[in-house]
Amino acid sequence: MSDAGSCTHVSMHILFIEDDERVAGYVTKGLREAGHLVDHLADGKQGLVQATCESYDVIILDRMLPTVDGLKILHTIRATGDMTPVLILSALGDVDERVRGLQAGSDDYLAKPFSLTELLARVEVLGRRGPVAAEPSMLKIADLEIDRLGHLVKRRGKRIELTAREYRILECLVRNAGRVVTRTMLLENVWDYHFDPQTNIVDQHVSKLRQKIDRDFAVQLIHTVRGTGYVLRAE
Repeated sequence: MSDAGSCTHVSMHILFIEDDERVAGYVTKGLREAGHLVDHLADGKQGLVQATCESYDVIILDRMLPTVDGLKILHTIRATGDMTPVLILSALGDVDERVRGLQAGSDDYLAKPFSLTELLARVEVLGRRGPVAAEPSMLKIADLEIDRLGHLVKRRGKRIELTAREYRILECLVRNAGRVVTRTMLLENVWDYHFDPQTNIVDQHVSKLRQKIDRDFAVQLIHTVRGTGYVLRAE
C-alpha cells in the first residue's frame, strides 16, 4: 500500500516552552528539521508573555516550569479567549494528571519520556485542526446572564452572589440549557469526582443555588428531573 501522502505536512510557527535543556534541544532540532519555525523559551513568565503577545499555530508547553507553571500559563491563555492548540509535555503521566491538563484547556497531553516521531505526529494533527472557536464570554438564557470572565451572575439586571461551587454548577446548567444534566455529570465537572460518593451533596448545593436564582422571580429556571438530575430552561 502506498504511503505517498504520509510525508506531506504544513510548516507551522510553534512556541515551545521547556526548561530542560536536553529535551528542549532535542525537540527543537526535530521540529526545525521537519520544516517548522520554532521559538523556544525556558522560563514560564517569559513564555507566557510571548504566548499572549504573538500568534502561533501550536504551543508545546511543559507542565513544570520556573516562575510560572504550565497550567497557569494555559489558564491565562484560555482566559483571554485564545484557543491556539496546546500540547502539554510532562513527567506527570498518570491518568489524573492527564485529566487535569485536558480539563485546564489543553488539546493534547504527552508524557515524558516520549518518542520524537509521536510528538511530531501529534503536532501535525493539532496544526491541521487549527484553533477551536472560543466560547462566548457572556452566557444568557431568558433574563439570566453570566459573565464568564468576571464570574458575575445577574437576573433582570440584579446581581446575584454565588459561591465558587454554585457558580460552577450554574455555568454547567446554562451551557447545557434545555438538556438534562445528571448528578454524575455535576459530580465530575464541579467536584472532580469520578464515582458516586453516596451523598446528596449535589442536591444540597443545587437547592441553595435555586434559592438564589429562582426565589424572587416569577419564572423558575432550574427544574428537577426526578431520579436523573436537573435541567435549566425558561418555561
